Amino acid sequence: MIRFLLTLTALSLAATPALARDILFIGNSFTFGAGSPVERYRPDSVTDLNGEKIGGVPALFRTFAEQAGLDWSVSLETSPGKDLAYHYADRREAIDRRWDVVILQGYSTLDAKRPGDATRHGEAAGRLAALVRARNPEAQVELVETWSRADLTYRPGSRWSGQPIATMANDLAAANRQVARTVAGITGTIPVGSAWNDAIATGIADANPYDGIDPGKVGLWADDHYHGSTAGYYLEALTIFGRVTGHDVRRLGPNERAARDLGLTPAVAKALQRVAWKTLRQR
Repeated sequence: MIRFLLTLTALSLAATPALARDILFIGNSFTFGAGSPVERYRPDSVTDLNGEKIGGVPALFRTFAEQAGLDWSVSLETSPGKDLAYHYADRREAIDRRWDVVILQGYSTLDAKRPGDATRHGEAAGRLAALVRARNPEAQVELVETWSRADLTYRPGSRWSGQPIATMANDLAAANRQVARTVAGITGTIPVGSAWNDAIATGIADANPYDGIDPGKVGLWADDHYHGSTAGYYLEALTIFGRVTGHDVRRLGPNERAARDLGLTPAVAKALQRVAWKTLRQR
């Protein structure tokens, strides 16, 4: 009888949903999945504070959470081509409510006028963190380290022109980590750019979209060689999800729902899950 009651208790605990949490994504086209089907993926599963019916990377996060048995309420506030200063100046009223986790994705070069300079980026991140923590002092505020832009690496006229493809992502990562170390309220950073670099270095992803995609590899960039492809955003979402929740993203498996819905093969889904997991373990 005692064993029976213990079994019932264990089953009851296992069936209890994880504590519900709220997460807000603040960002731009890199957040909402521009240039790919990710942009309009499952918009009904998230709350778009701008009412634009976008799903994007936040909808991928929500889909992963459902499969992992985690109860997350997911919202987004995004605008294309904008930096964090824009969101603080123009969208503060929409953002100013209680959140458990806030993901901040800045402009692709940190500063449109001064590429690679994190001064304006860090100041805006600090203001947004203060706004969020005034509502919830325990809120987790994370900066996304974004990926190298192929158009700024393989074409002339950029500070990253002619350099190895990993360089821009490494520079952005270093800048974001410095912001996290020196700006109050920033919890840490999420190594999305490092995950892209790892996918390329291990031969899973192609390094140069301008000369075509090598056989057996995936392309991480969209056709503009700037935004992400479906695979690129999928890897971004996996890295964010793994960092925020601590969930081993490999457990999502080759038949993961979002990958299947978006046309990624089981082999690609599995490979990208492993890259995200490995990158997060190294950080």
